[in-house]
Amino acid sequence: MKALSRKFPYTRSRRLRSNQTIRNLVAENQIQVSKLIQPLFVSDTNKKNVEITTMPGQKLFSKSGLFKEIETLQKIGIGSVALFPNLTSIKKNNFGDEALNPENFLCSILEQIKERFPDLVLIADVALDPYTSSGHDGVVINGSVDNDLTLNSLAEMSLNLAKSGADILAPSDMMDGRIGVIRESLEQEGHCDTILLSYAAKYASNFYGPFRDAVGSKQKKGISKSTYQMDIRNSKESLKEIELDINEGADIVMVKPAMVNQDIIKLVSDNYDVPVFAYQVSGEYTMLMNSIDKKIFDHNVIEESLMALFRSGSASVLTYFAKWFAQQYDKSN
Repeated sequence: MKALSRKFPYTRSRRLRSNQTIRNLVAENQIQVSKLIQPLFVSDTNKKNVEITTMPGQKLFSKSGLFKEIETLQKIGIGSVALFPNLTSIKKNNFGDEALNPENFLCSILEQIKERFPDLVLIADVALDPYTSSGHDGVVINGSVDNDLTLNSLAEMSLNLAKSGADILAPSDMMDGRIGVIRESLEQEGHCDTILLSYAAKYASNFYGPFRDAVGSKQKKGISKSTYQMDIRNSKESLKEIELDINEGADIVMVKPAMVNQDIIKLVSDNYDVPVFAYQVSGEYTMLMNSIDKKIFDHNVIEESLMALFRSGSASVLTYFAKWFAQQYDKSN
């Protein structure tokens, strides 16, 4: 036998990277379109769709435009959407009273969507910020967000949304105890099958700015959302928040923002058996889109960013790239 010119081990990792087909065969993770959730913004006054200037490629939909968009999404395999209202016709106040109106715009449009698209999974955000004059997720009393007073409003708001057809309620407010209060309220009113997707590890982040433009919920100066959202310096605290919400009745937990908190996604996924969702938020989306527009990155950075989230342990991802990815996937098949 010929002597080897080099002393290599018999295991060569590059064998399994030699072409695309082999790489696909051995890949540990795949992005499935069915695991992508498209967030959508809808206006209560717009007669036509309007581009969101701080979120390139995203729109604030009119009611008719929203229905058309959902129809398109279903055709390309997106079966779940998260709906966020932009409310300009209502008179916002400190208590967010319109959120408690069972016939408000969001409740009305949820009913219409469910009637037209019965198979669509509808995720409704539970928080007061689209309804409050302060732009905060809760009721402001004496210069701070009153936790327990806010819980009463969130419970009533949740019942309205569940009755209107929301399949999943997503409390994003970060008030202490809100999952338990909402779950108890739902159970008492017979909505025992309504899923609670808790924004359990939601950090006080600078990446939310474009979203607040889209829903018109920029808060006034004074109180910081850091008084109720998590401190970006903490990781172990996320486990405490997750455990509290699971014990109170959360079915799914969320980590937000996603890209800058992959360590948290991994930590939560490794420690709990409940599904972990990640929200690739507006600022993360816009950062990538601006870089693509300036040709700093190619579009393949989108798939890479999503893959990192699934690799970290995300069961599903809320992303503004859901439609784009589904369209690319559809073309390649």
